[in-house]
Amino acid sequence: MLYTELLRLWDEAVQAVDAKDWHGALSKLEEISEPTSRILFNAASAHLVLGQLALALKALDLAIAKDARLAVGFFQRAAVMMQIDRLEEALSDCIWAQKHMRGNMVIDYRQLGLRFKLYSWQVLYNAAAVYCRMGLWEQAKEVLLTASQERGGSRGGNIEVALDSVLREEVLAPLLVPEDVVFRPRKQDVEQLQQRDFLGKSKVITSMIPNDDFGGFEPLRLQKPGFYEPKVDGAQDSRYMRMRIPYMAQGPGQLTVPGGATVFLFGEEDRDGMATVIYDGQRGLLPISLLEPADVKMFKGKKENRVPSGIPLPPGLKPPTRPDAQHSPAAPPRVHFTSDTPPPSYATATHAPLAASEPPKDPANAVSDQHDGVVQGAEAGSVVVKVHYTYTLALSVPLDTPYHEVKERIAQKLGQPASQLRLRHKQHGSRVLIPLGGEVEPGRTVQEVAEAGRATLWCQTEDPLANRPILYQMVALYDYNAQGTEDLEFSEGDTIDILGEVNEEWLEGHCAGNIGIFPSCFAYSENANITQSPEL
Repeated sequence: MLYTELLRLWDEAVQAVDAKDWHGALSKLEEISEPTSRILFNAASAHLVLGQLALALKALDLAIAKDARLAVGFFQRAAVMMQIDRLEEALSDCIWAQKHMRGNMVIDYRQLGLRFKLYSWQVLYNAAAVYCRMGLWEQAKEVLLTASQERGGSRGGNIEVALDSVLREEVLAPLLVPEDVVFRPRKQDVEQLQQRDFLGKSKVITSMIPNDDFGGFEPLRLQKPGFYEPKVDGAQDSRYMRMRIPYMAQGPGQLTVPGGATVFLFGEEDRDGMATVIYDGQRGLLPISLLEPADVKMFKGKKENRVPSGIPLPPGLKPPTRPDAQHSPAAPPRVHFTSDTPPPSYATATHAPLAASEPPKDPANAVSDQHDGVVQGAEAGSVVVKVHYTYTLALSVPLDTPYHEVKERIAQKLGQPASQLRLRHKQHGSRVLIPLGGEVEPGRTVQEVAEAGRATLWCQTEDPLANRPILYQMVALYDYNAQGTEDLEFSEGDTIDILGEVNEEWLEGHCAGNIGIFPSCFAYSENANITQSPEL
């Protein structure tokens, strides 16, 4: 049970005791699944008020079992024992109460939450009351005489009156803890039960829009597909400006905007006469002299002809489809595949674009060779090999062509030495690029990686290592940006030559002509024995 829940029920039970609602106090105390000795003492006090002596005795037994040195518990139980005529046990409890006082004249229980002081003479008084019920008047007189010699407050004339009653052989009534005196929780703990809002109400909501560096504050509102435009007050409608004449960017951070376009004035004019605006989802600089206030009413009325301005929203869950290519008669011939080819992974497509960023040495011959290769790929006994480099090329080779011949033909197409090229492929259903294991093994042909007459390979340029043995190879699972000069930077899908193990978490490797260290969790090895050659 949580301490906060116990504290709440304990406090509610004490409040019921103060209101003389004994049944309500018991119901609250019974809800506590793991009561302490103080909780059980309170329950016994409530049972005593209701006249339930057996239940009170049971609660005191449990309280003493949890705290065997609770002197006030023995004192209270001795009084209950006398009321049910269990005199020997009552006398034993008086002896134990006197023992647990440890020679002190008084014990103040206020530190434990009980506003009661137990005096030694009170314990002796109850012992004399037990002897009276046993008929041992001399022993009762001796005990009272001993109590009269002890120092203690709140005694008054109780001992003298008790001695007179014993001399007249009148039975003494036992002393008890007052019924409204119970253990109470600490006030500081009860105050902490009230929930406090230390952080206050949230008023600022950060934007989750990509590339949004808007510096103001704005309440949350429903976002719709399109463009996000900063909200402005009615007095600031003139912040929508229109370009008087076209403007061509002449420096870093400037925008190229056609004449008549509507832009949003994002910032104030700086010393160079340039103002920060948002146009077509981009933020940049324009000369303030070329801007004039836009007709906001006309701008708001013609929603169908609005020019999108502002900050673009994140894309929807459904990705956009590839547009259909329209061929013109004058367009150069392009490569077309008649069946579906498994596309490369997202990261590979991102870091190795399919568009030609570096054209081959002879573009006309390369296009012609690709076209001829595809035509020949349709013939029986051949396979179309698609190679992803910094650009994409295709060639047709016989099915029984060895790996090293395919590599030489690709190197001839790319104009690169075959020794500095590394070919990789993907197994069916896998995202990991695996180096071709049979480039130097005889008898391994391209047919092993071909599917439905086609094969897709990824090509990577590698500089040879000098006198550095390669332990094994791994494939990068994620992009890793170098954090220091000693780090090795690579992209997802790159093949890494492992040169050494720094520790359990870092490795030393070689990739794309660079040597450095990188976290081992960024790479994956399906087979630790991919390459065991001593040198590359």
